[in-house]
Amino acid sequence: MSGGPADGAPSYRVWALPGIPEVQQGDDLAKLIAATEPGLVDGDVLLVTSKIASKAEGRIVEATDREAAIDAETVRVVARRGTLRIVENRQGLVMAAAGVDASNTPAGTVLLLPEDPDASARAVRDGLRDALGVEVGVVVTDTFGRPWRNGLTDVAIGAAGVKVLDDLRGATDGYGNPLSATVVATADELAAAGDMVKGKASGLPVAVVRGLPHVVADADASGDDGARAMVRVAADDMFRLGTSEAVREALSLRRTVREFTDEPVDPGAVRRAVAAAVTAPAPHHTTPWRFVLLESQGARTRLLDAMRDAWIADLRRDGRSEESVAKRVRRGDVLRNAPYLAVPCLVTDGAHTYGDERRDTAEREMFVVAAGAGVQNFLVALAGERLGSAWVSSTMFCRSVVREVLDLPDTWDPLGAVAVGHPKGAAPPRAARDAEAFLTVR
Repeated sequence: MSGGPADGAPSYRVWALPGIPEVQQGDDLAKLIAATEPGLVDGDVLLVTSKIASKAEGRIVEATDREAAIDAETVRVVARRGTLRIVENRQGLVMAAAGVDASNTPAGTVLLLPEDPDASARAVRDGLRDALGVEVGVVVTDTFGRPWRNGLTDVAIGAAGVKVLDDLRGATDGYGNPLSATVVATADELAAAGDMVKGKASGLPVAVVRGLPHVVADADASGDDGARAMVRVAADDMFRLGTSEAVREALSLRRTVREFTDEPVDPGAVRRAVAAAVTAPAPHHTTPWRFVLLESQGARTRLLDAMRDAWIADLRRDGRSEESVAKRVRRGDVLRNAPYLAVPCLVTDGAHTYGDERRDTAEREMFVVAAGAGVQNFLVALAGERLGSAWVSSTMFCRSVVREVLDLPDTWDPLGAVAVGHPKGAAPPRAARDAEAFLTVR
């Protein structure tokens, strides 16, 4: 009995293409491949290692310091551990070291990825059509690590004439269950198959896959977007950053937002932010934070109406004109227009009493600082939840009113209010601040 596939069973062949010489800058890869007499037929797929595309395109640079080359190719650092960096590079790919490679290149130089891997694939495909009269697909491959998995594999970084993704959503499986999330990375599967025969150090930079003509796109087919279509956009990437980078990005995203959409706020997101808030440091192993969450419109309106009335009374006692009073009261609109409010409060349970004004003042200040750290944690965590926020100090000027309306204990001191919601529009650029201007070194 034959060990091969049964008659009619799906199968394909993959083999490395011998005879390709060392590639030099300016070489025409399609001509080098055609010169090996590869016996290509319509529907074949060529898997081309990115290194030879880089060499042909002159992407070799002098670099005594590989790290400097990585810096130059990096758009965004995704994660860092020691000297290892996972970055987004100029091609939009998220990978180790921006794809900068010091192997298979002369000492003192490094290889950069092709500037446009999809264009590299198109050039090879068009050149083979001209030279051999065949319609083939071309995939430019490079080696990637993967989250959650040990080991490396080749993936597609460029493609031409290949259906890089097979969208099965809307179809059904063998049991009739609808497929709602299945999009197969066809080009990556082809790249991995080719890597099995090319190897990493065998000098065989091109492989051929035969028997899968359905993955090859027609020459004039629309929707041939190349491998760029496989890169997940930032908005859909749940794992866009490493841990420390995520913290820094959340800090940078923490902006005062004064205009919100009507989209409801997920109470669970706010509670997760509170969970982050109460990890702040505090004196004497105390927990000096309390968060009052105003989730109903009625609760928000009652509080803000009472605060407005108290503020108007204060302004009139100060001798302000009615025009001035109205102008100042309008500043509270950021709270009134927010779909969700939180009122952080300070409690000083566990504070020490010394009977000495200097030490008693310092004791309270410790608790205030700890509560402020909790509020900052809260704001940063909201940003991490992609929620906008604005801290407003107004509840601190009418604490008795806030306690009465919200039925809070006399020992709770409101520390402002936080407006929460989905930002309406992008925040303007943050004014640059030089950290060195805030440092004193002794």
